[in-house]
Amino acid sequence: MVPPAKLHHFLFTFSRSANAGTIIMKLYGMAQSRSFRALWALEETGIPYEYVPIKLLTDAADSASSQNPDYLALNTQGKVPTLVDGDLILTESAAIVNHIGRRAPKSRLVPAKDAIECARYDEMMFFILAELEQPLWSNGKHRFALPEAQRIPQMLETAAFEFSKAVRALDHLLGTCEYAIGDRFTMADILLAQTFNWAIRFKFEVPERYVELRERHYQRPAAMRAMQVIA
Repeated sequence: MVPPAKLHHFLFTFSRSANAGTIIMKLYGMAQSRSFRALWALEETGIPYEYVPIKLLTDAADSASSQNPDYLALNTQGKVPTLVDGDLILTESAAIVNHIGRRAPKSRLVPAKDAIECARYDEMMFFILAELEQPLWSNGKHRFALPEAQRIPQMLETAAFEFSKAVRALDHLLGTCEYAIGDRFTMADILLAQTFNWAIRFKFEVPERYVELRERHYQRPAAMRAMQVIA
């Protein structure tokens, strides 16, 4: 755990606290990344938090750099997001979203009681990460993220094929449901909406049903507040 003095070395530019003295989660992130889903989750639950903007791959001497030693002590990969909740540090976005939901059980954003509902939620979360999002990240890596010598142009066509296949599988998983696992909004819908937002931005072929899903979920007040914070 990084000592408090080191944590305060970063510049906290935003905080949302319900009342003085409340224990606040700290979220480190940046725009146009998986950090948004964590911010959105925090806004949905109303859990007080502080948001710390991080710059990727800048000079390590910069206190806000992902390569700064203080940040690397929290996240050894120098990636975002990172959530600090007391002594707990999480660096995987889906784990962060689930933890936030479980810290606010009355929100019912993460199923907790019904075994079948929990299983369907887990299946959808894992499907989004492993099947639907993966081709988008492959596209991003081979277009701009990897060093040029490591990029394989043919991967772009492969990614488009894999994404279209995943979308067809999603059609089957969702059926006629408007939400990821039934008749109410959950954290899985946050991941689903952000994933389709990326697909649209990366110019993948996205069926109108999922364009509308993205638009509908992004109009939620919590999503709009999160966009203002991370902009």
